[in-house]
Amino acid sequence: MFKGFETTGIGSLPLNDAAEACKVVFEHVTIPFWPQLPRRSFYEFMIPQYTEGFPFTKIQGEHVFVERTDSEAVASFYEAIEKDAGFPISREYAPGFYTFIDLLKQRGEKFNIIKGHVTGPLTFTLSLTDEKKRPVFFDEEMRELTLYLLKGKARWQIEALKAFGEKVIIFIDEPILSALGTSTYVGVSTEEALRILRDIVDYIHGLGALAGIHCCGKADWPMVIASGINILNLDAYFYWDTLGLYPEEIKAFISKGGIIAWGVVPTTDAIRKVTLQGLIQQLERGLGSLERIGISPDTLRRQSILTPSCGTGSMEVEDAMKVFSLLRDLRNTYAKG
Repeated sequence: MFKGFETTGIGSLPLNDAAEACKVVFEHVTIPFWPQLPRRSFYEFMIPQYTEGFPFTKIQGEHVFVERTDSEAVASFYEAIEKDAGFPISREYAPGFYTFIDLLKQRGEKFNIIKGHVTGPLTFTLSLTDEKKRPVFFDEEMRELTLYLLKGKARWQIEALKAFGEKVIIFIDEPILSALGTSTYVGVSTEEALRILRDIVDYIHGLGALAGIHCCGKADWPMVIASGINILNLDAYFYWDTLGLYPEEIKAFISKGGIIAWGVVPTTDAIRKVTLQGLIQQLERGLGSLERIGISPDTLRRQSILTPSCGTGSMEVEDAMKVFSLLRDLRNTYAKG
């Protein structure tokens, strides 16, 4: 299925026009993904974009929170869960998705792999707060309801995307994973974090799709792997050496067909000084760190894909275009090799 050193993006682009963003996607990556456009609207930030359909959501200006007020809406939400039909994202909240689908229909081709994405349950529930500014993660019922919401968002995407790809990938975007264990999230147990990650991963698998987790910082990689993911996506520009700290877990992950998605193209100001040769050297450092723990080079190359280190939505447009241009050049370099 994977040809080795396929390329894809994390999600966001710093553009306002959905068609222009989709053009960037189709011209630069081998695994197309629908673009999020946070510069266009607050609705496209990673928390509000996935709140539609949740009965308690309130948006005031550029602030989103939940407030328990409507018991009938709660009953309707439970009914929607029981139908297991998914929770759509409207065009107002994701024009990039609808434009992406329209263009896929026009192109009339079916890709080997196609990608969607959803904000992860940890990041979502620890970022979304109630009216008292308490994260909904710490309300057991709310935590479970938001988990159903996010699984429904994943289902809706998979159902729409599977007509255009032999296989669908859903990336679970979990930047908060890098902060677990710090004083900010002292009340979050590893066991509960793993349970809800495993729940959404299992759900995605049950729909016939592959599941990846994206984290753009250091993370407890053994815990991430234990969630059952197919793809582990890390910032391999700054944290390329962190996987080698867990040799047994990484070797087991690879031996079961797991894919490392090397986010080797930086999405910080570092991109302004980066060269293709520098990225090759950085990627080789990461690959070499896993070869040293006993994974064969051929296996690594078959089970590696390339991505930016994070979304590009907050970047200057010129910098973001350099990210995707270098990603394409990096892929071409390794494809020739």
